[in-house]
Amino acid sequence: MTNNLSTNNELNNTSFNSEKTSVLIAGGGLVGLSAALFLLQQGIKPVLIERHIGTSIHPRSRGLNGLSMELFRPLGLEEEIRQAGADLAPSFGFLQGETLIEALKDFTPERRQQIMAMFRQANQGEQENQAPIEGNRITQDKLEPLLLAAARRAGGDLRFNSELVSFTQDAEGVTATVVERSSGRRYTIRADYMIASDGAGSPLRKALQAPTSGRGSLGHFLNILFQADLSQLVRGREFSMFLAEHAEIRGLLTSINNTDRWAFHLLYSPDQGETPQDFPPQRCCNLLRQILGLPELDIKILSILPWECAMRVADDFRYGRVFLAGDAAHQMPPYGGQGGNSGIVDASNLAWKLASVLKGQALESLLDTYTSERHPITWAAAEMSADAADESGLFSIKKTSSQLLARRALESYQYRSSAIIGDEAGGEPAERDGRPGTRAPHVWVKKQGLRISTLDLLGRGFVLLSGPEGSGWLGAAQNVAAHTGVELEAYRVGPIGELLDPEQRWLKACGISASGALLIRPDGFVAWRAEQLAPEPEQELEHVLTRILGRVSTGRE
Repeated sequence: MTNNLSTNNELNNTSFNSEKTSVLIAGGGLVGLSAALFLLQQGIKPVLIERHIGTSIHPRSRGLNGLSMELFRPLGLEEEIRQAGADLAPSFGFLQGETLIEALKDFTPERRQQIMAMFRQANQGEQENQAPIEGNRITQDKLEPLLLAAARRAGGDLRFNSELVSFTQDAEGVTATVVERSSGRRYTIRADYMIASDGAGSPLRKALQAPTSGRGSLGHFLNILFQADLSQLVRGREFSMFLAEHAEIRGLLTSINNTDRWAFHLLYSPDQGETPQDFPPQRCCNLLRQILGLPELDIKILSILPWECAMRVADDFRYGRVFLAGDAAHQMPPYGGQGGNSGIVDASNLAWKLASVLKGQALESLLDTYTSERHPITWAAAEMSADAADESGLFSIKKTSSQLLARRALESYQYRSSAIIGDEAGGEPAERDGRPGTRAPHVWVKKQGLRISTLDLLGRGFVLLSGPEGSGWLGAAQNVAAHTGVELEAYRVGPIGELLDPEQRWLKACGISASGALLIRPDGFVAWRAEQLAPEPEQELEHVLTRILGRVSTGRE
């Protein structure tokens, strides 16, 4: 069966050519570009197709959480991301009122500093203990070009202004028809697998007839990106969001650069007959002046983008050889900051599994764990985000405290699947304490005189980190890697060893003895924990690794 995605007959001309690739990525936004980077990190060169001529011009998401930053850190993007988001970094706090002018009267620089100090005190020590890097504010229109440039530097084949118009799949792969929008040239790409990262309206998900669950539509908005110089008004009082509750206007104003770029999410009602066409630029300018409380302000509308606040999660993230990722898999309100971040982790989770199968290191059953691991987490994220909305789909400040607690929990969770060995249940949130299925613990260590985090060792292949008396694991890891062909590095952590930790914080952080070990997956999650050295460590390690990868044991167990 052919799944047709485009009805544009102008694209249906010229001759066919055929190409082959291992992974085809449909959609070149935040999640698609992340998937390309994580696949390239694994040594897999995908082809990415994006129908737009370039990356997003809309700010959309406005930040990366700590986990997303951890995933980008081994790619060398940490400093670039921080610099690109520097102008948004001071934004802090939620305001509410009829006009921004009125709301800012009580949000003095002194009051803002007091609130920030209380927030830092509440979180004191948490960052140092849990991760080597903090989350970072950055808008999507600034982040995507960084990811695009990084993927191209790594050798990625990224094709913008190209549209995937149809596809078929069989037991061996996916055949997609692509049209270059500028020339009309039509060609096919034969791929072993395809990642659908084509957004909340995902034509690919619809073509697959993939059912979704959730609360459905919560509200309709216009994302009005505009230019207006508010720098003097907000200097020293930089805020994150302002909830406007004017008599005739309801919406959410978000900071973009804290000077002259802002976005207002205007609530409108299709049930009352309103449409996006009812809000031309001049009317939007007048509405903005009202909610800002500045009737003479010079405003330039940059773009107006309709969007739907909704919760829809696909029931399955895998359909044969096609995988849903990001908003195509789980649409959620933006208020928890979870949508884009969840999509980034989707891409990381899927990339190493696809690479393992493509390299012949794992059986296809490993790919089924993508849904079993990511679906429960993204469902919870979508539920939390929906809980932060009121009856109109607009952000509710009243729910902010519980939302922040839930968001913190969503950055510390535990996978359960056949790619995790050992069912060691714990409390929620699942702290980074070495339990299988949780994110690997962070401890500062020294490697060849250089201070690094234990997380800095992750990202490419499997990593085994033992205690100082775990030298038996190192030899076992070397032999298992040679025998299975799986990339596996091993280190001892402690007062002696390849990674120096004089105070032995590693043992406490991951719950093992001096001879125990953690086996960590390429995506940074603990696959298995041995509290002490096994009698036959090589046999044990190979048995565990073959189970994780879905492989039949070689008989050496």
